[in-house]
Amino acid sequence: MTSHAHSFAHAPVGGPLMTRPMRILLAFVALGAAAMVWRFAAGLGAVSNLSDGYPWGIWIAFDVVVGTALGCGGYAVALLVYVLNRGHYHPLVRPAVLTSLLGYGLAVLAVAIDLGRPWELWKVPVFFWRWSGSPQLEVALCVAAYVLVLLVEFTPAILEKIAVGAPAGRRARAERWLARLDRSLPFVLALGLLLPTMHQSSLGTMMLLAGPRLDPLWFTPWLPFLFLVSALVMGYGIVVLEATFSASAFGRRRETPMLARLSKVAAGVALFWVLFRLGDVALSGKLGLILSGLGALFLLELALHGGAAAILATAARRAQAVWQLRAGLLMILGGTLYRIDTYLVAFRPGEHWRYTPALPELAITLGIVALEVAIYLWAVKRLPILAGAPAGRQEA
Repeated sequence: MTSHAHSFAHAPVGGPLMTRPMRILLAFVALGAAAMVWRFAAGLGAVSNLSDGYPWGIWIAFDVVVGTALGCGGYAVALLVYVLNRGHYHPLVRPAVLTSLLGYGLAVLAVAIDLGRPWELWKVPVFFWRWSGSPQLEVALCVAAYVLVLLVEFTPAILEKIAVGAPAGRRARAERWLARLDRSLPFVLALGLLLPTMHQSSLGTMMLLAGPRLDPLWFTPWLPFLFLVSALVMGYGIVVLEATFSASAFGRRRETPMLARLSKVAAGVALFWVLFRLGDVALSGKLGLILSGLGALFLLELALHGGAAAILATAARRAQAVWQLRAGLLMILGGTLYRIDTYLVAFRPGEHWRYTPALPELAITLGIVALEVAIYLWAVKRLPILAGAPAGRQEA
């Protein structure tokens, strides 16, 4: 969590909201909203290709399984800032918390769209006497709780916005709440580290239930651990992507030296994932399967993660923004492919079952992604999210 007491200045970017990119994003949001209305009016069968064989599709595999991993930027940076006491990463925290809040918040929206009776969703946390040992239940509870934690972590940005230029009474109230949030920091941070660890590993546990219906190259008792490490890799990737994007789009100072230190850690995590995944397949006697079936996708997953680690292996490339961005994109693509493969491509419920996302499914997914980007643009322009002043102002 960031604090008003910290020495790192945050300020809104400012500027007009209804730019051409924003209008394009809102057009996609409107398209997705129209498909969403149709889904609730006509039912799941009218807008999706879901079936008894494929009870989850792109909404779960991408919007939730991939989306929450992309939302782990706050989780990954928090490990460095608070657990490893690397205070020089602190300027990355607030943007990472924002992307995490958007990723997880809109994942909850995707779940509500996917559920057959979304109006019953409120019963999940309330009717605790009906809880079971299901990994889906753990994911649902942890994701919902983590959204609340992220809202608390994001509250200082809102309070600081309220305090700027406000009358003395309102400013004093905002300062008191900021102080209270600072005192709650240890408890909030503990939850913020525990909850993603639980539900990201549980996303892997869910696919253990598939048993022989999951391709042997992806089925392993280590699925929970692999999903957790994958979330860290993708979290680092999205932090690099967000920092590079914000610097380029808004004329901010580039955090290249800071990202270079972060990239060194990320490279080690990505390389560890490759070696662990390859070693698990080798020790379980499945190496021969790489030459048949879905082996090409398995090798592509390793190549994307390994390519990111190779790019960042030398200090010279870690110090260059363009190589940082390339490695970050490879981490995101590699983790996305691994999760899509596990939940959809490598999942084989039977020869007579097929699944291809329907156009309304894709429209809703595209609308959710566009909404996330649109909210991010609004937030950084109107709330104190990004650290430091624009590059030109700092140079002056």
